[in-house]
Amino acid sequence: MTDTTANTSEGLAGNVLFYDKPEPLSAEHHGKLGVDPVDKPYAFVAKSHVVPLTVTEFAPAALSYPVIFVGDSRQPVAVMGLRPTENLFIEPTGEFRPEAYIPAYIRRYPFVFANDDAQKRMILCIDRAAEFVKEGGAAPLFVDGKPSPYTEQAMEFCNSFEQERMRTEAFVKVLTDLDLLEIRDAVFTPRNPDGTTGTPQKLADYYAVSEDKLKALPAKKLAELRDNGALGQIYAHLVSLLGWDRLIAMTFQRAAQTPAAANA
Repeated sequence: MTDTTANTSEGLAGNVLFYDKPEPLSAEHHGKLGVDPVDKPYAFVAKSHVVPLTVTEFAPAALSYPVIFVGDSRQPVAVMGLRPTENLFIEPTGEFRPEAYIPAYIRRYPFVFANDDAQKRMILCIDRAAEFVKEGGAAPLFVDGKPSPYTEQAMEFCNSFEQERMRTEAFVKVLTDLDLLEIRDAVFTPRNPDGTTGTPQKLADYYAVSEDKLKALPAKKLAELRDNGALGQIYAHLVSLLGWDRLIAMTFQRAAQTPAAANA
């Protein structure tokens, strides 16, 4: 599984998942804009099968998705589909499946922080290409030239997300320094009509914590991981890997529904 995500605090020239046209938010350029309710609020996620996670989200996300690590940066992501352009948790109505956890990376959209390398600071940006960002929108971005309560709330959320992102980087560094991550395959073995097993099919390769390496850690290091909360997040990640079977079942279910929807 390739690393399709980018560091969310990289420069504006970088490619950030979901953001087609991020612009530094300013009263001068965005003073008349607002955000409108839309019929399909999460449609922008429908063609993304993985979404970045922060480490404190592992436990709630594990109830819905496999939580894995991808790419050179070992970015933790929630796997929401088996095909690169299909998110199984977005309904045709553009809504999330009601039982599924919605990652903070999605909830902060259309806002995002970016690095201003020239001034060495973070700046709040907005995706100007977002369908629901419109002139005269119901929730204004600015009031009398100042950030509206809606924008202030968004800034606070992005601040919290940035702190969690840095905490996640530190967590991944711990896993890397302890050499706990290994490459794994997600494999589906179909069953033939006669009851025999078919040829195994590889669905994805990814990084996951090695249980053997984890067990081999000195007792003192395990206690340290337990006390700083990392061990709980590791176990949440490991339990989440049982979710591959759920994704397979959901893939078959959607495939079965597609012809019916096309003929409706």
